[in-house]
Amino acid sequence: MTTKPPIFTFGPATLVTAAFIGPGTVISASLAGANFGYALLWALLFSVFATMVLQEMAARLGIVTGQGLGENIRHIFKNPWLKYPLMLLIVSAIVVGNSAYQGGNISGASMGADALWQDSWPVTALRAAGLANPWALLIGLVATGILWQRNYALLERCLVGLVLLMSLAFLITLFLTKPDYPALFSGLLKPSLPDGAILSVIALVGTTVVPYSLFLHAAASARKWQGSESDKHRQLALSNADIRTAIPLGGLISIAILSTAAAAFFGREQSINSAADLAQSLQPLAGEAAVWLMGAGLLAAGLSSAITAPLAAAYALNGLFPLTPGRFRACWLLIILIGVLLSSAGIKPLAIIWFAQVANGILLPVISLTLLLAVNSSIMGEYRNTVRQNSVAAVVWLLTLLLSGRSLYLAIIN
Repeated sequence: MTTKPPIFTFGPATLVTAAFIGPGTVISASLAGANFGYALLWALLFSVFATMVLQEMAARLGIVTGQGLGENIRHIFKNPWLKYPLMLLIVSAIVVGNSAYQGGNISGASMGADALWQDSWPVTALRAAGLANPWALLIGLVATGILWQRNYALLERCLVGLVLLMSLAFLITLFLTKPDYPALFSGLLKPSLPDGAILSVIALVGTTVVPYSLFLHAAASARKWQGSESDKHRQLALSNADIRTAIPLGGLISIAILSTAAAAFFGREQSINSAADLAQSLQPLAGEAAVWLMGAGLLAAGLSSAITAPLAAAYALNGLFPLTPGRFRACWLLIILIGVLLSSAGIKPLAIIWFAQVANGILLPVISLTLLLAVNSSIMGEYRNTVRQNSVAAVVWLLTLLLSGRSLYLAIIN
C-alpha cells in the first residue's frame, strides 16, 4: 500500500527561496514600499506565480532525466553555433555574475549580524586587529563549512532553518508596524503602475525570477529524488508539494518586507538608502524588537544567498563542463572567497555587476525557452508538458522576454 504524498513539504525548492530572498530582494522590496506604498505588491504576486511555473518544469526535468539543466542543455543542443554561445552566456551570467553578487550577499548578512552583535567580543577584537569588516570573514567561513560537508540533507536543513527564521523575523516585524491591511490587499489584487514605478517593478520581478535558480533546482531535484521509473509519479508529487510550500513562503517574506517599508516610510519625510536604514528607522514605530528582528532577517537572507549563489554557479558549470568533485568544490569556494574579499574591502565591482545584469537579462528568456523546449522533448516521455502547461509557460516566457528587453534597454542607456 502506497502512502499519499503530503500536500506541503520542504525539499529542493527551499534552495530557490533561500537564493532569491537575499539582500537584493530586501533592498528592492524596501525601496518599492517606501516610494510607492503598497501599490506594487501585485508584482511580487506575479513573480511568485512565474517562479513556480518555471521551477516546476526545472524540477520535473531533473527528476525525469536524472540530470541538471546544464547537462540537458549540453545534450539537447548539438549544433556548435548554438551550443557554445549559449554555454558562454551561462558562464558569463551565472558564474561571473554570482562572483560579483556574492560580495553583496555577504555585506547584507554582515549588516544583519552587526545589528545583532555589534559590540560582541570576537568582532571588536578582529576590528582592533585591523579587519574592517570581520563579519565578512566569519560569514564566509560559515558558508564554506556548510558546503564543505557535501551533505545535501544538512544543506537542506540549514536552508529550511534560515527560511523559517526569515519568515518569522519579517512577518513579526510587519505585524509590529501595523500596516494598512485594506491597502495591502488592494495592492496585491489590483495591479497599478504609479509614475516612475517601472524600474521598481523590474527590480521586484528580476530579484525573484532568476535564471540561476533553474540550474540549482534541477540539479538538486535530480540528486534528491533518484529512483526507479515506478517512483517517478510519487517523486514528482513530492516535488510539487515542495514548490507549493517553499516558493509561496518566499513570496510572503517579500510581501512582508515591502509592506513593512510602506508602513514605515511611505508618505513620511524619511528616506531609505539601505536595509540597515530600514532596521534603524523602525525603532520609533515598532520598538527595539523590530531592529533585532530586521537584523535577524537580514542576516538570514544574506547568509542563505551566500550559500546558494556559489552552489548554483558550481552546478551550472558542472552541467556544461563536467567537473571532478575537487574542481566542483574549488568553483564554489572561489566564489565565496571573491565575495569575502569584495565585502571586506568595501569594493563594488560596478562594471562586472553591470555586465552580469546585461547577461542575466539576455539569459532569462533564453534559458526559459530552452527549458520549455526540454520539457517538451522526447527525453521526457509521458512527463512532457501538457497543452495547459505549455499555454501557461508560454505566457510566463513572453512576460520574461518583455521584462528582459526593458531591463536591457535601461541598463544600456544608463
